[in-house]
Amino acid sequence: MDELEALLQGHVFQPCGRLEMNSQGWVAPLGKEGKSLLHGLGQCVLLCARKEEKILPTSVIRDFVNERLEEIESQQLRKVRKQEREAIRDAVLQELLPRAFTRSNYQYAYLDLSHGWLLVDTSSRKKAEEFVNFLRQSLGSLPVISPKLRDSPSRVMTQWLGNRSRCPEDFELADACELVEIAMEGSVVNCKRQDLLAEEIHAHLEAGKLVSRLALRWQSHLSFVVDEDLVLRRLQFLEITSDQGEDFVSRDRVVRFDADFALMTGEFSRLLPRLFQVFGGEDEEVYQQAALGIAV
Repeated sequence: MDELEALLQGHVFQPCGRLEMNSQGWVAPLGKEGKSLLHGLGQCVLLCARKEEKILPTSVIRDFVNERLEEIESQQLRKVRKQEREAIRDAVLQELLPRAFTRSNYQYAYLDLSHGWLLVDTSSRKKAEEFVNFLRQSLGSLPVISPKLRDSPSRVMTQWLGNRSRCPEDFELADACELVEIAMEGSVVNCKRQDLLAEEIHAHLEAGKLVSRLALRWQSHLSFVVDEDLVLRRLQFLEITSDQGEDFVSRDRVVRFDADFALMTGEFSRLLPRLFQVFGGEDEEVYQQAALGIAV
């Protein structure tokens, strides 16, 4: 933990400079209540990256550039060439950057050391990759790979939806799904707040559509939407009652934070292996090839 903390300290967050468009670095996951860049609980370690960006709309830059161009063309009676136009744009950008507002985004993730997992709190593959790349840059190396399963989640979920009896007993179909045609430019059907066993859903399946997203409940503990890439969305913990919520509010913020973190990591430590299992298990051969540097 101390070594990891020291490595992250080398990339601690610093606000954007006057002429910088963005800045990224590590911050304390607990915010003002914490000083460490890591927050550990059991075998799980939480970390947070902050990214600050200057808000400088393209339309604003274009208006300033056009004003300069019109001034030159009217005074010097000539057309501004491409190279000079680009130089004017760069000059305008340098003038506007110090006056631009900024916005910050916080990206959380945690390491589960007992399972060897890195879980990133985003449904965007691009944001997840950006986080992993920044963590790898901070640590010097980071041998991680996305889960590779022996079976296709899309195929398995299509079987569950087509035949309820094929859905494992600990999973329950909820009220939403996304169906796609197999063709490259096929249609997409989004179903929300709907009985997934209805005839119209089966008609889409019989027409050859596959499930790309499916809303599920698991062991009456969790509800979520899982997609064909094993990304979980709309996660809800179903066993937290309103009485528990009121009790949490009366506690110290750090205690509440740890309680929520323990609940989340504990449920994930049971749910994810189960998801891997129902989707055929992890493909160890792919992992071995990736470790050897073989393109897969």
